[in-house]
Amino acid sequence: MARRLRPVELDFVETAPLRLVFTADAAAPADALYRALAEETAAWPQWFAAVTHARATEGGREVRLRGGTRFRETVMAAEPGARYAYRVDVTNAPGPHALLEEWRLTPTAGGTRVRWTFAADGGAPLRFALRLGRPGFDRAFRDAVRALDRRLATSGGGPAAAAS
Repeated sequence: MARRLRPVELDFVETAPLRLVFTADAAAPADALYRALAEETAAWPQWFAAVTHARATEGGREVRLRGGTRFRETVMAAEPGARYAYRVDVTNAPGPHALLEEWRLTPTAGGTRVRWTFAADGGAPLRFALRLGRPGFDRAFRDAVRALDRRLATSGGGPAAAAS
């Protein structure tokens, strides 16, 4: 059953009752990573193993995860080369009252530092499950950044492309 979540604004990424923050380094430039995150929505399943389907919608996205979880999202921030954030408006997942995810891209000497914040509000069972699942989120995020970095390197979106 689809459930509508509480609409939150961008500041929720800092004020949410539960925030899971993960970082990883990529060799690809921030602009290429941003394009993959924000503009190449349908390609997410090719590099983020948890995602089975993603498609852009008017002002947002629809995403399906392994196991059948579905999200309808609204893009909240689209800052090329720097930040991409979206709020979950509707989901079939039990427990959340509000969800917002933010991807921050910071250029480094060797490429880009990627920071992903998963901001959530929900009852005690959800908070407990998310805290318990933190290592799995971290592994999934790191694997996704590595896979995306490899994909960009072979598609011409990596460091060599930025140097040309």
